[in-house]
Amino acid sequence: MTYLFSPEQIAFLSAPLDRAKVRQQRQGRSSVSYLEDWQVIAEANRIFGFDGWQRQTVQTRCVHQGERLIGEQERPGWGVTYTARLRISVGEGSGAQLIREGSGAGHGIDTDLGQAHESALKEAETDAMKRALMTFGNAFGLALYDKQQREVTGGAGARPTSLRVVPPAPGPQPEPDPGLAPLDPATVRQLHAPVLAGFSKAFRKRVQVPAETVTIADRISQRRQHAGSRRSWCRSSRRNLG
Repeated sequence: MTYLFSPEQIAFLSAPLDRAKVRQQRQGRSSVSYLEDWQVIAEANRIFGFDGWQRQTVQTRCVHQGERLIGEQERPGWGVTYTARLRISVGEGSGAQLIREGSGAGHGIDTDLGQAHESALKEAETDAMKRALMTFGNAFGLALYDKQQREVTGGAGARPTSLRVVPPAPGPQPEPDPGLAPLDPATVRQLHAPVLAGFSKAFRKRVQVPAETVTIADRISQRRQHAGSRRSWCRSSRRNLG
């Protein structure tokens, strides 16, 4: 039994790489494009599923360990180099898995020998993982191995596209939705308090508005009640004065 990708997974794997995800690193006199470690792992989780792929370190080897001077102050320290081989398995069950392997190297420099070994080993395993995942498609950096980066979209160096912007054909404009028009002051004055109260209650229930939140209908009701109380006070004052 062979593992088969779904049409959606194939679309993700064959899609061009977004240049916004690409980082640059100086290497000698040139600049090297790469994907960050977390970005590669996040893409594997997105495409294969959180439980749809496995990472297994097959072999690690320390190929160099030596004393060296570190930094401008030339502090005594250590330089360590590791190589690693790593296996990526996609799918469930031994018979349904798709397996890819990759090799990588890592370097560690530190005043502490243990820290130098840890940095070198982690870098070697990560480098091997990225090389193994790269064989699955552009989402994992395959497009960066093309010097022209024709499968990298967005920004400078993006591949040309045959798509063009087509202006909309002239025609009658759609009529505005009257339900979206704001209420004019005359309409607001005609609304009765029971209508507003019922509307406010239905609105709260429909969109689950918290009880302590004041809605527009509440404000209109409060304003009408305030205006009504003011008119009643004015009439009472005139009677008393009369």
